[in-house]
Amino acid sequence: MTATPHADVWPVRTERLQIRPMTASDIDAMWEWRQLPDVNRWLGLAPDTIVAFRERYLDPERLAAMYIVELVAVNGEATPIGDIMIRIGDGWGQLEVADRVKSVEAELGWVLDPGYTGRGYATEAIRAVIDVCFGPLGLRRVHAGCFADNEPSWRLMERLGMRREEFSRKTALHRSGEWLDGMNYGILAEEWPVTGS
Repeated sequence: MTATPHADVWPVRTERLQIRPMTASDIDAMWEWRQLPDVNRWLGLAPDTIVAFRERYLDPERLAAMYIVELVAVNGEATPIGDIMIRIGDGWGQLEVADRVKSVEAELGWVLDPGYTGRGYATEAIRAVIDVCFGPLGLRRVHAGCFADNEPSWRLMERLGMRREEFSRKTALHRSGEWLDGMNYGILAEEWPVTGS
């Protein structure tokens, strides 16, 4: 099984949340929010059965890139409310310097249970993840993308200070059959406040 990168960094606690590596036992809880039409319309793949969903997320590489967001009550009880993908990858470099671009950036993706939206949890969680990316993980760049119609997602990226790097016209064929616009955002370690914000 693929190990979680920098396992010693996790779990990460914020004022209200805990972010920890996902395990196979979290897959059914994750299905509860990812199967909702308002959520899965924005996902790259939306398996239509729990069996197909489990099969996809039991893949060791996929599982190792996934993290669960939990709301932590005063008594310490943790309720799963979302998930985050942190896919660490290589940057681009010319052949002579290609060895210096290995594992220097991360692509992020996130899903929050709609029952918990509008309270700042997504902002809190992604801010903490970017802190980890630029702190203990020592990455140089973080990026994320979304459909242009997914306004809550791109507004979150802008709220966190990520820069819109691309707006592409009708480049993504949605499962509805419609070609949709896409947006990509990024931020560099040197642009991120040392203490988060």
